[in-house]
Amino acid sequence: MMRAPRLLQSVFSAVGDLYLYKLSAVLFGDSVAKWALFSQLSNWFMFYCFSRTLSNSLETVLTLVSLYFWPCMRTSSGKSSCVSRKWGLVLAALACAIRPTSAVTWMYVGGIELFNARDKLKFVFLEVAPIGTLVLGLTCLLDRFMYGTWVLVPLNFLKFNFLSSGGDYYGTHKWHWYFTQGFTVMVFSHIPFCIAGIIYSKQWKFTGLLAWVLGFYSILGHKEFRFVLPVLPIALIFSGYSLAMIEDPSVSSPPHKEKEFSKKHNKYPPKMTAAILFLLATNIPMALYMSLVHQRGPEDVMNHLAKEAFQGKVKSILFLTPCHATPYYSMLHCNLPMQFLDCTPSSEEKGVLDESDRFMTDPVSFMSKFANNSSFPSHIVLFESEEQKLRSSLISFDYREEKRFFNAHFKVDRDLQASVVVYVRIIYSLI
Repeated sequence: MMRAPRLLQSVFSAVGDLYLYKLSAVLFGDSVAKWALFSQLSNWFMFYCFSRTLSNSLETVLTLVSLYFWPCMRTSSGKSSCVSRKWGLVLAALACAIRPTSAVTWMYVGGIELFNARDKLKFVFLEVAPIGTLVLGLTCLLDRFMYGTWVLVPLNFLKFNFLSSGGDYYGTHKWHWYFTQGFTVMVFSHIPFCIAGIIYSKQWKFTGLLAWVLGFYSILGHKEFRFVLPVLPIALIFSGYSLAMIEDPSVSSPPHKEKEFSKKHNKYPPKMTAAILFLLATNIPMALYMSLVHQRGPEDVMNHLAKEAFQGKVKSILFLTPCHATPYYSMLHCNLPMQFLDCTPSSEEKGVLDESDRFMTDPVSFMSKFANNSSFPSHIVLFESEEQKLRSSLISFDYREEKRFFNAHFKVDRDLQASVVVYVRIIYSLI
């Protein structure tokens, strides 16, 4: 059961890959579609993030599938006539229900569709309004069931992230971060192919969507790589277009001519081979390192604790780590008390440090106060950088190091968290 959510997300990701191919085929033909899929599968960040159980990953899948159904985003009016715009609306509404910020994407797409629609009133009042109301109503009922009270989550999301800049509490970046660091790192070595694809494909609607989403998110102070994951496949479609042009300069010809060409040419030209090797050589090592090596400590420590808990050796756990730095019950699958440092933003007092920041500022003092006010857990988990400061205190409280797990070779946004350490209280280590 521990792997079930990941397996489910892998199925969703496969659906996303399928619709990336289908969308590319509709826009440019099969020869571009196969290279767009290659670009997606070879991109290190898609490998690293797309199959992770993040809401952004599912949002990306829904975005790809929905874009396929929107007539305004297609080039061929003949094909778009058989496309159900309502399916696109339903999927867009679901994406917004999962991630309200997905509305940024659909404001752009919906605006183009409204501009092109023959019957604008019908589009707004007989399609957008009913579907939006239905999905919003269902999410409100679900939230009512889960929270026990009526909660309008999208409104709270809007108030916290946009009106009060609550996201800034978790860190901010310069306005140009997505353009100079964030998105460029995600696209990585596909960048030159992406730029060439944008120029030669002349698909300005999708180029505009890229610019709109990156520009909008650049206004917000708090920025993360995963926020712009839904538009990364679009950049990779352009990369695929560029690769298809290298393989066949007449890629803009009708689809049936492309197929005839592909049957006659089985070998790739030298430039194509060089491009493929370049992309694989630059992305595969990055994908494997980031997915299998970098910051793997939290998963390793939870796997260890899950095995120990199954054998009855764990009674309670205290995570002295930055909040949400490790998985929780999703990997432990055992009903035992656990506690992690709280980092809930204080809306009442500005400048007041949360529990996590107080610990990071003075671990020794925090641990002393904790010892006076709380009972000791059987296990304590912390990063090496804090463990070095607390080692003497932990020993004085009858703890000993049980196991140490590698985490990272270099620091990211905090001090180097080279390893994750598990301490066990001596009385429990004898069990």
